[in-house]
Amino acid sequence: MPEYIDSPDYLNPKRGRRGILIVAVILFALFVSLRSSLSEWVDLLWFESLGYGSVFWKTLYLESAVFAIAATATFGILYFAFSLIRRSHVGDLPSEHAIVIAGRQISLSVAPALRVISLIVSVAIALFTGFAMAAEWPTLALFWYAPHASAGVTDPIFGRPLEFFLFTLPAWRLVDTWLLTLALATCAVAVLFLVLTSGSRTLGARRLRLAESPWRGLSATAAFLLLVLAVTVYVERFELLLEHHTLFDGINYTDAHVTVYGLLLVCAALVLGALMAAVNAARDSRGIWIVGAALPSVFAYVLVNVIGWYVGSFVVKPNQLVREEPYITHNIQMTRQAYGLDRFTQSEFPAETTIDAADPAHNQPTLQNIRLWDWHALQDTLRQVQEIRTYYDFPDIDIDRYSLNGTQREVMLAVRELNVNKLPVSSRNWVNEKLIYTHGYGITMNPVNGFTPEGLPNLLLSNMPVQSTVPGLKVTRPELYFGELADTDVYVKTRQQEFDYPQGQGNNLTSYQGTGGIAIGGFLRRVALALDRGDLGTLPFSDDVTGESRLLMHRNIRDRVARLAPFLTFDQDPYMVVGDDGRLSWIIDAFTTSDAYPDSTHYNLGDSAVNYMRNSVKVVIDAYNGTTTFYVFDTADPVIGAYRRMYPALFTDADKMPADLRRHVRYPEALFSLQSEVYGLYHMTRPEVFFNREDLWTVATQTSNDASGQQTVQPMLPNYVLMKIPGGASEEFVEILPFTPANRNNLIGWIAGRSDGDAYGTAAVYNFPKTRLIDGPQQIEARIDQNAQLSGQLTLWNQQGSHVLRGSLLVIPSGRALLYAEPIYLQAQQSPMPELRLVVLALQDKLAYGTTFQAALASLFGGETSSLNAAAPAQAAPASVASTPSNPQPAIGTDALIAEAARDFDDYQRLTAAGRLGEAGQKLEALKAVLGKLNTRPR
Repeated sequence: MPEYIDSPDYLNPKRGRRGILIVAVILFALFVSLRSSLSEWVDLLWFESLGYGSVFWKTLYLESAVFAIAATATFGILYFAFSLIRRSHVGDLPSEHAIVIAGRQISLSVAPALRVISLIVSVAIALFTGFAMAAEWPTLALFWYAPHASAGVTDPIFGRPLEFFLFTLPAWRLVDTWLLTLALATCAVAVLFLVLTSGSRTLGARRLRLAESPWRGLSATAAFLLLVLAVTVYVERFELLLEHHTLFDGINYTDAHVTVYGLLLVCAALVLGALMAAVNAARDSRGIWIVGAALPSVFAYVLVNVIGWYVGSFVVKPNQLVREEPYITHNIQMTRQAYGLDRFTQSEFPAETTIDAADPAHNQPTLQNIRLWDWHALQDTLRQVQEIRTYYDFPDIDIDRYSLNGTQREVMLAVRELNVNKLPVSSRNWVNEKLIYTHGYGITMNPVNGFTPEGLPNLLLSNMPVQSTVPGLKVTRPELYFGELADTDVYVKTRQQEFDYPQGQGNNLTSYQGTGGIAIGGFLRRVALALDRGDLGTLPFSDDVTGESRLLMHRNIRDRVARLAPFLTFDQDPYMVVGDDGRLSWIIDAFTTSDAYPDSTHYNLGDSAVNYMRNSVKVVIDAYNGTTTFYVFDTADPVIGAYRRMYPALFTDADKMPADLRRHVRYPEALFSLQSEVYGLYHMTRPEVFFNREDLWTVATQTSNDASGQQTVQPMLPNYVLMKIPGGASEEFVEILPFTPANRNNLIGWIAGRSDGDAYGTAAVYNFPKTRLIDGPQQIEARIDQNAQLSGQLTLWNQQGSHVLRGSLLVIPSGRALLYAEPIYLQAQQSPMPELRLVVLALQDKLAYGTTFQAALASLFGGETSSLNAAAPAQAAPASVASTPSNPQPAIGTDALIAEAARDFDDYQRLTAAGRLGEAGQKLEALKAVLGKLNTRPR
């Protein structure tokens, strides 16, 4: 007989160890909860420091509400289902069960134990489900806050408004997935009980009389599963408009004529099966009826698929274009709307070949702003001449337009950020990293085609403290507490002065005067902040940190905006703006996206696939205070409309953006790149042309240098240029990209995303003639390589200690012609600083080059550039590609000339290897002169 234990043995050492273990688990859970609560409290302080406390509370409320509803509903469904299953097997289970614990046999009552197990399992699954559903809170919140007014777009099959697909359908899918998971789990438990108790039902007459009872639990859970499957099938009808097919996305002929109606039949069959299973549970019938309940839906599903296969194979396939034409039209129309291609305007561009067609006299703004500085080359140069100290870095180069001396000019800007990881090892301590080295300093600005005689950028803003060479251009707050490399927390307004910038043999020091950050406060608050930020061993005991000191956290601007608005997608290229008051501000483009736009084709955006995208928000971050403002630029976007209803305090109207910042908004690169990819296919608006892919475009490719200096062929990246677009009244800031036909190198079109004035957010497309070939970037590169003198020069430079770097090739309409421009740099192996050596300019039928932009212009256009040179930016003096001395020289013997050429060549190689490229260039010109003399001598 088993030994019954009525009371615990408190003196048992094993029982004591179990008690200690339980206490340890409780303490660990308490610690985790307190740590999580502390993190939430610090986040609240951070949100409140930015004026967005209501955003924090609304997010917490939404997450908590979703968690509570999902967890409660999950617990209720599971516990009820488990109870029903348990009761249906009450006659098949023993009343008691003996188990052995610590060498003692203990008898347990089965029914109470099963109740406890059901309770524990239900609670555990409910908590897990609650957390999982809480992570999806934006989907359910968008459904709740969806705009009531329709955007005026309906799908062509069901007639549902756009808001149904963007907000309602994703919520339905989420809830349906949750219910389906619960239904499958309850069915699995019912089957498990049935299998485990199958042997006991043959024992005795009493068990035989109760043999039908166990099927009640399985019948009830099967009814629930079939009902959920019916909902799933009903939802799948709408998802047909999101399906991917070989030719296009969205609904097709077979889906519209068979699947849509067939799924209704399957849905009805599943509901019928659910009713049969429910009746079976009520009558307590045998399991054969459960199989019968599933048969109608299986038959309906097979029937629909067979009919669909027949229609697809024998009705659609022999006449595919005719059958699919209206659905291709739907796909074209909806895809163009989803990606904003309906904001593109098309016009024809003649792309003529003559010099007169380029009309240089009337396109001076375009020619004066052709970008010669490749951003990689400029970044390498700035790192050598403007970093000043090793712990500074220029992480990126931005291109923008500014009014300088009354003239709109295209410039390049670089921010000098502090990288604490580059501090000397001996200086890597808490005081230096948290209190002293707290910020970057300053900015550089240079014209896109401005060079000094030494081949360096012609800097308009430079040095520390910041110096300006342009009246009215100033930087009053050069300190950068928030940026792209600011990945650590710092403490400001402390007794320790901060390093500002190096000055001579010493350092200039400063103290933070801004309003950003979280106040440190009293001792307990200081300890709490230290615990959360990982500074528990230092912050509470630092004499430099006072109650008035402030903690600056989440200083990386990408991390900052993502924490404030995790539901938005952000452009990966933030850019800096110098305001009229001299303050520095970051601007980041933000997007709303969806994968549920009806009949729209999906494209990859980062790691996700989307079929809808809008640049609805511009985020401005003050580089000194960290103030972050979200400006709404697209009020017609229903997605941002829902978020504005959700977070009214987070968003601000675009017309409230300061005018000096508004002048610098631009067409975002991420949106332009995706739109360009989509446009390559969806510029074809006629279904028959689309069906045959007769006019497929791809982004043009060009030859560029990889990290090792080797030349590779890659798709061109968008380029920002300041130019007068064909048909435009004046110059404007645009983002450009040329296109070629698929698998061809000749140009077929050109797109400009517009950024200024009323044209902001639109794009101009120029179609080139199809009756003749227009050279593409690869063909221009081939013409450069085939030019005997130019290719020989490049080959010579690529030898012995140096290599040639080709900059980005620009394709710019000028007048009625296309102008191609490519800078060529020379970089010595011993010097990371490239030097501009040649500028190549080309028209369709002419290629010219020079050591300066003016020289190349003069070579290309001849006397027509005289008016341009007067207005062109200062550069190094023009030099002829193959020049000879203009003054007569005494006769020199041939042997002497050969010896002189050899010396010049040796000097050229030596200077190039040493990185003294300016002197090497002079020797190269002297070598050319000597070779020219030899060439003119009689043979």
